[in-house]
Amino acid sequence: MYTITLTLLVITVALSLFGFANKKVINDFIFYPPAINKDNEWWRFITNGFIHADLGHLAFNMFSFYMFGDFVEKYFIVLFNEKGKALYLAMYLTALIVCLIPTYIMQRNNKHYRSLGASGAVSAVVFAGVFLDPTIKIGLFIIPPIIPGFIFGPLYLLMTIYMSKRGGDNINHSAHFWGSVWGVGFLILACKIFPGFDPIQNFVSQVSAYLHL
Repeated sequence: MYTITLTLLVITVALSLFGFANKKVINDFIFYPPAINKDNEWWRFITNGFIHADLGHLAFNMFSFYMFGDFVEKYFIVLFNEKGKALYLAMYLTALIVCLIPTYIMQRNNKHYRSLGASGAVSAVVFAGVFLDPTIKIGLFIIPPIIPGFIFGPLYLLMTIYMSKRGGDNINHSAHFWGSVWGVGFLILACKIFPGFDPIQNFVSQVSAYLHL
């Protein structure tokens, strides 16, 4: 069955594998702030999300995307009917842009800075899923899937803030943070524009029931 999730996954894997063998693809697609700032190559905000540094980077992102993407896409279809797929795709693509805006502002003249990968958009999908189903069990690195999403979410955000401030690991933790925030924000905004479901009330009700409040 055709899904936006599967289509994005296949395109990302194909372009990433092509990029491993062709450095020109990486150079043309990667998020490079000076090229955006000086040469108006704005497409890099999106194209960088379809290439990855190595197989491990690609596998981790696509596994996380696959685990949550199908669920979130189906939920969007239930919530928004015929608009569901378009809104889901819009959330993913806009997350690629939004998650990098703070990075662009800080690094727009840094000729040594580069970033790539779908992590920001994947984070948006994961956090939209967590907001829709806050009691879903999630693992955190070596911890198996036993942490409820509403606990995992704040822990993850705090960790990205800490890792971003610490730096030194060549990972754009800022993109993870803002991608996550955008996933929740986009969901709430979409439900305001197309009313019929209150994601905030749904979140509170599920967490309250889980905690027996």
